[in-house]
Amino acid sequence: MGKRINEQKTQSFMGNVAIVLFAQLMVKLLGMVYRMVITNISGFGDAGNGFYTAGFQVYTVLLAVSSIGIPNAIAKMVSERVATKDYRGAHHVFKSALILFSVIGAVCSGLLFFGADFIAQNIVNMDGVQYVMRALSPSIFFVCVSSVIRGYFQGLNDMRATSLSQMLEQVFKCGLTIALVVLCVGTMPLIMQVMTRLSMLYTGDMSTSTPPEIMAAWANAASSIATLISFIYLVIFYYRQKSGISDKIRKSSTDELKQSTLSLMKSILMLSVPISLASIITAINRVIDTATITRGIEVAFAGGIPAHGAISAIPHPTLKDLNEYAVLLAGRLSKSDTLINMPLALNVAFATVLVPSVSGALAKGEKTEAGNKISYSFLISTLLILPCVAIFIVLAAPIYNVIYPNAYLGSDLLALMAISLIFSALSQTMSGALQGLGKVYVPAIGLLAGCVIKVILNIVLIRRTSINIYGAAISSIICQFVAFLISFTVLRKYLELNITLNKYVIKPLISTVAMGVSMLLAYRLLGMLPGGGYAVNAASTMASIAIGAAVYLIMLLWLKVLDENEIAELPAGEKLLSILRKTKIYK
Repeated sequence: MGKRINEQKTQSFMGNVAIVLFAQLMVKLLGMVYRMVITNISGFGDAGNGFYTAGFQVYTVLLAVSSIGIPNAIAKMVSERVATKDYRGAHHVFKSALILFSVIGAVCSGLLFFGADFIAQNIVNMDGVQYVMRALSPSIFFVCVSSVIRGYFQGLNDMRATSLSQMLEQVFKCGLTIALVVLCVGTMPLIMQVMTRLSMLYTGDMSTSTPPEIMAAWANAASSIATLISFIYLVIFYYRQKSGISDKIRKSSTDELKQSTLSLMKSILMLSVPISLASIITAINRVIDTATITRGIEVAFAGGIPAHGAISAIPHPTLKDLNEYAVLLAGRLSKSDTLINMPLALNVAFATVLVPSVSGALAKGEKTEAGNKISYSFLISTLLILPCVAIFIVLAAPIYNVIYPNAYLGSDLLALMAISLIFSALSQTMSGALQGLGKVYVPAIGLLAGCVIKVILNIVLIRRTSINIYGAAISSIICQFVAFLISFTVLRKYLELNITLNKYVIKPLISTVAMGVSMLLAYRLLGMLPGGGYAVNAASTMASIAIGAAVYLIMLLWLKVLDENEIAELPAGEKLLSILRKTKIYK
């Protein structure tokens, strides 16, 4: 009986992981699609990416302060109450959070809109990015309220609200982003001219041209519209579930609320702020990163900007020339961020599901179950991330030529940044585990230590002409490694994990190296096909990735990285195990 219950718990856990995994994959794929399309649109390019990313980074600071910790904090509080059948208390958490974060979201939206000029000119040092920030400002409110609803259903062990709303939001964001940027190309239609003039009235800039900063602003306006649509969906989703929620409340284990609304708001803040700290530090670090990049590039190339790509050499650059070049290089770095975020989105499923799962298990005293879930998530995260790292390192240049044919420079930044992906992903998984354990400050402390080192390295490295923008990538690797090391050390101290060097490191690395070598050989052989051009490169790249993936899977099976029980725990794992047994791979 006990074994059956544990199997059901495992299936429920991995089922939720699968739901979030699919949603995150769709979200990031669509995100990559629209970034790829708008980057290749004439006039947008690396400069548009620079403005887009800089404005979005400032937005994420306020978003992190106002909403990032909400889903996990509420999920933790709700799951703890649900574990003891206190559904009335769980719903009280939801209502209190809704009031609290509606106010916080509205305040933060106002701060971003009215403070855009000051931030652009005095903090980021990138004039023009204020239009992007104003376009994004309304979405903070909608994300705040949406996060409360997502967190509530996440705590009820229902991941549909989170997954479906995120996919819906990204579908609209993808379509609207492309549509609005395309409308900005060349001479704007009358309605676009009117709307752009209205957006510029605040600063007095009445230009009707479509420079990259305005195109980037319209691209981010799509985000605000998409978050509004997602918010409306979540409200509808909640009301459709309301009758079932009401039935549970009537059957609640208690008729009295243990905390008043104000007391509960304080408790929510006390939990959500520490959980948000890592995201807040990350967001602030990205803004500082952009500020140090723009200032560092200005110092590095004050004696002259070299010719490369479509850019002519500028022997005696002005401050404006240097600022534009800094925006360009920052835009190239941001293209690698877009790709790096895809595997992290796959991995975030474990961090998301681990919080309520681990906290619920600990609330019932099931410490062994919590440790097993964390260890298993750690292994799957490793097996998901390593092949992505191999792809980005070995095929960085071909991937850029396929995805960004009109802005292909910067692939070497992707290959370098891929190294940081390993530590980012593992830190992400550990963050969910530590939050579930109640050690909410640890991920933030680890990240803060890494970010302090990153800022120092940025200031030192980026100013060197021979290193320049690569200094930001190098410092990111060291930052993520430090954060990983601190979190892992603390996690091992408070919970017994079943992690071995051979299973978790050596065998996965052997499989990854075999994948990398096979991809490199395949691409070189396929690249020798007659014809050449974009089509051959695209086909060779995709075929090489497919061959590499096949080699990776074969190596995992041959080395038996996953045992039969671990395969069975995967979504559709029993069917997979049955096939493997028929092929005599597993007996």
